[in-house]
Amino acid sequence: MPLSFQEKSLWLLLASLCAVFGVYFIKVVPHTGSQIGPAEIGSFIGLLIVLVVVQVIGHTVLALGSLRELGARGVSRDERDVLIELKGSRLSGWLLACGVFCALCVALLVPGNAAFMHVLLGFWVASQILALASQLYFHRRGV
Repeated sequence: MPLSFQEKSLWLLLASLCAVFGVYFIKVVPHTGSQIGPAEIGSFIGLLIVLVVVQVIGHTVLALGSLRELGARGVSRDERDVLIELKGSRLSGWLLACGVFCALCVALLVPGNAAFMHVLLGFWVASQILALASQLYFHRRGV
């Protein structure tokens, strides 16, 4: 079964999120001291700009490649799409809640703000990845 525009969009979001934040956690986090400084903030903002540009260009290419599908159906969402999104959000919400608790524990136990910020950011990214991956799974299963 060929991928729908929504599934292609989810793949694009998942891949770009993993790539950009993978770079952030591999290159920026190990060089951070106990405090977040201007260099880390600049790197973070730069990577966010890259993420937005990649997603805008990617969605433009996807839309141009799916003109026939979008022209016939549009980008409408039916009840199944809404249910899939809700299931993905529910799963990611639990992970994010656990991450906030872990980040608060880190804030109490580790001096400085860097560990707290990176644990919080890591769990936010992980929860977004879980939401996107679970939506892809549910789309494939037809739930």
